Amino acid sequence: MTELAAAPVIAGPSGRDEVPLIETRNLTKHFKVGGNLSRRRLHAVDNVNLVIHRKEIVALVGESGSGKSTIARLLAQVYRPSGGEIRYLGRPLSVRRSRRDILAYRSDVPMVFQDPFSSLNPAYRVSHGIMRGLKLHRPELNRAQRQAEAERVVTAVGLTPAADILDRYPHELSGGQRQRIGFAQALAYRPTLILADEPVSMLDVSIRIGLLNVMAKLREDENVSFLYITHDLASARYLSDRLLVMYAGHIVESGPTESVLANPKHPYTQLLLSAVPDPRAPLVVDAESDKGEPPRVIDPTEGCRFRWRCPYAVDECHQVTPLLRILGPDHAAACHVAQPD
Repeated sequence: MTELAAAPVIAGPSGRDEVPLIETRNLTKHFKVGGNLSRRRLHAVDNVNLVIHRKEIVALVGESGSGKSTIARLLAQVYRPSGGEIRYLGRPLSVRRSRRDILAYRSDVPMVFQDPFSSLNPAYRVSHGIMRGLKLHRPELNRAQRQAEAERVVTAVGLTPAADILDRYPHELSGGQRQRIGFAQALAYRPTLILADEPVSMLDVSIRIGLLNVMAKLREDENVSFLYITHDLASARYLSDRLLVMYAGHIVESGPTESVLANPKHPYTQLLLSAVPDPRAPLVVDAESDKGEPPRVIDPTEGCRFRWRCPYAVDECHQVTPLLRILGPDHAAACHVAQPD
């Protein structure tokens, strides 16, 4: 266990007294690499502390392989943590052992996947998945009520006429429409938090903004929070209240979205911004300064995992794993050389 095991939970906004909707404490997930006798471990997620409150949109950004989707699957209970804990409404998920508790949690925290086809069965009409989910997660509804609710959630995600959409097969819908159906399926469970894993990355640029607006509208109309996972800083800036930047299994920076993007503290965040065609984004690190070394996440040693690519690395970066520390109002970074405001 690295020094990050003692990291404080500061990845959420201060000044909020209510119990967080969801919170992780030193959340860790390691995967075995090699044969049955191998002791090698891939450190996909290491000691991650994050907080999401009600009606909040939090963006989790980072390059491919940084551990973003692993966190979503841990929160969705697809994976079991290797260490740490997840708390929902102040209660550890580890105490939710009955089938009823598990089903209730999965109703409250559903997941929308990157590929819209992954949540739609091509052999059935669109109505099948929504109606089946309603029957499982909301058994108090009769058939007529399930039909009415299915039409309501399809309309809520901007698809009309709802009855016509429900009667179609997935191949009769566009990619954007199929992804909206994914959100409708999640919305039918009456969720408190939707885990949206790269929901717009497979869509044409021209229709991405429409889906981002749907998410913003659902937050306001349905009181739903979102963990929005993306590698696209522009969409994160447009949609989210707070930004968590992830690299090689660690949260390396967190804070209000505009604060992080206007004044990035971690060299990795600066590097991400240097590649964004946004005239408002500060060009702090030239892309040519990136040494291009891949992150070392199989049995990593102590030290900052970004040090192999960082133009500012000092001796301490090779020896001591940096902890998240406050550098500005609700703004934290895990970097030895980052300076406070």
